[in-house]
Amino acid sequence: MINSGKFKQKSILLIDNSLKKTNDRTWCFWEQTALFSDITTHQWNNAWFKNENFQTKLDLAPYQYNFVKGIDFYNMVFEQIVNETNIYFENQNVISFEEKADLCLIKTTNETFSCDKIFNSIFDPEIILNQNKYPLLQQHFIGWFIRSKEAIFDPNCATFMDFSVAQKGNTRFMYVLPTSANEALIEYTLFSKELLIRSEYEYEIEEYIRQLGITEYEIIEKEMGNIPMTSYPFWKHNTKNIINIGSAGGWTKASTGYTFKNTYKISSKLVTFLETKSDFRKFHKKTKFWFYDLLLLDILNQKNELGATIFSSLFKQGDAALLFKFLDEETSFLEDLRVIWKCPKKLFIIALLGRVLGSRF
Repeated sequence: MINSGKFKQKSILLIDNSLKKTNDRTWCFWEQTALFSDITTHQWNNAWFKNENFQTKLDLAPYQYNFVKGIDFYNMVFEQIVNETNIYFENQNVISFEEKADLCLIKTTNETFSCDKIFNSIFDPEIILNQNKYPLLQQHFIGWFIRSKEAIFDPNCATFMDFSVAQKGNTRFMYVLPTSANEALIEYTLFSKELLIRSEYEYEIEEYIRQLGITEYEIIEKEMGNIPMTSYPFWKHNTKNIINIGSAGGWTKASTGYTFKNTYKISSKLVTFLETKSDFRKFHKKTKFWFYDLLLLDILNQKNELGATIFSSLFKQGDAALLFKFLDEETSFLEDLRVIWKCPKKLFIIALLGRVLGSRF
């Protein structure tokens, strides 16, 4: 909204229960242009995909895989906001919000604010848990930033997914982002319904580090997270003057859990929308990619252990650039077919019939 220059006359209040002074997360995304290049910590032109039977080194061109630290992003945003006389920040906890006629109210622990429009990013899991039409998986993970004695990593090549770890009835993989020969983020990630206890994630990370041949290392930082993966139609909860954004608005890519770049793209569309329109109920448009994601989640919801098989079929002989374009939801229908044809067809046909025959859309 700042960059558009069209909202200088609007008073904008940002309410957050965190001051965003710590590096509480990292974001990664693939991109052809220099998106957020000033705060990008590292980039990779190549990435490994591995499972227990094979490994392949992917040439990501024309894309690069980018790594951004949360604290750098927060600092960049607040450095811009502080120069805007019409934008205010309140470090408060939001209790509730509602729309009354053409007025919106936000109640915090300290006071009540009124406004014309609300952009809500507070995710409410109860919305999904109280229905059974759309499955919910969780992408949950713990990551360690380590510095090793041994120069074991290749800083020019990330490990996008390593399914060689024991699956244990789930979709489980390691994710490795090396920033030097001795430093990397190693993350144990699952796509599943249930979370693990913390010690299970950390045991797997320790085992993986040992298998890499690392004997001595120090843990610089830790991160953990849980991202909702669902095709639930969050947009149906938008009102004329309240819109749900980010994960709360279903802006997380349901099949992968990637949120950062998806949110950037949708935010740009939303700003353009607001320049000429005002009714948030008219913003969302359902696409074919929503349906593709729905079928994948239906499969993983019923047979969570098949994640490694499905992703391996895509990456074993896949064109990385085409896959990234597909996951960015920018492919034509013919390009879609090139990707879909690599998937286990029987699984997706059964999932499709389940949705069609059950009229569950």
